[in-house]
Amino acid sequence: MNALLCQSVDTRQLALSEVDVPTPGPDEVLIRVKFCGVNFPDTLITRGKYQFQPELPFAPGQEVYGEVISTGAQVDHVHPEEMVLASMTWGGFAEFAIAKGVNTYRMPPGARPESAAALLETYATAYHALQDRAEIKPGETLVVLGASGGTGTAAVQLGRVLGCKVIAVASTEAKRQFALENGADDALGYDNLKAQLKAMGGCDVIFDPIGGVSSEQAFRAIKPGGRHLIIGFASGNVPAIPWNLPLLKSASIVGVFWGSFWRNQPDDNRRNVLQLLNWLEAGRIDVKVSHVMPLKDGEKALEAIEKREVQGKLVLSV
Repeated sequence: MNALLCQSVDTRQLALSEVDVPTPGPDEVLIRVKFCGVNFPDTLITRGKYQFQPELPFAPGQEVYGEVISTGAQVDHVHPEEMVLASMTWGGFAEFAIAKGVNTYRMPPGARPESAAALLETYATAYHALQDRAEIKPGETLVVLGASGGTGTAAVQLGRVLGCKVIAVASTEAKRQFALENGADDALGYDNLKAQLKAMGGCDVIFDPIGGVSSEQAFRAIKPGGRHLIIGFASGNVPAIPWNLPLLKSASIVGVFWGSFWRNQPDDNRRNVLQLLNWLEAGRIDVKVSHVMPLKDGEKALEAIEKREVQGKLVLSV
């Protein structure tokens, strides 16, 4: 089979290569990949900066849509020839991919294949953050940093589904307009963010995949009892928030690591994903896929994410 393999994390060399079709283990599913979602962690793992690092060479790619080819003996909820979406830590940039059975789901009726391929990483992360980690409540004000990116787009939509007022924060007018069209109530830029948010009454929950100086600016506008969700550091800078701020505000800084959640609490994660699939089927969420690119252009796709040129999600066609 063809796979787009990362040959080096020093220079991130990706090349189409011929490799053997993998064999599923007892709790795994072999999937013929049709589409593969591209995510910010893919840019990290191909530069040697992710929490987990496979041996070289490897195919990146953490979520796919495709056809079940075979299953291990312990998997009985999906079967050969069924269309599914699935998540994995790497291996999706290939014609065939292996996923754990617990992370494999039947395709909901009526959903677009490219949307199904882009659902799990971002929407499951955002839902875990808002529902499990923040325990967000209807009527609360949610601020979403990086609101036009993959997880930001998901958080804006899910905030509305969960009954919150959603304030989107994005770097350009085009991205702010995209966030408003995606369901945000208001959209702000990063300049004078603390003052802008305080003028709007502050916020209860901050969804933060960006890091850097904007994290502290947003936190200084949080309400007493607020929760600042740490999703990642797309800015490249890990903030150093003064510890007196959470003390004085009686506010919490809450880590969100969905990869650990689905590994350690698979049943809870499955409950969340099934809820997302119900909302997708009902039209309550709409995965925004901005571009579909061929597998051979996977390196270009990663570069586009690094340069913040993508609004919503980018998907590879295999």
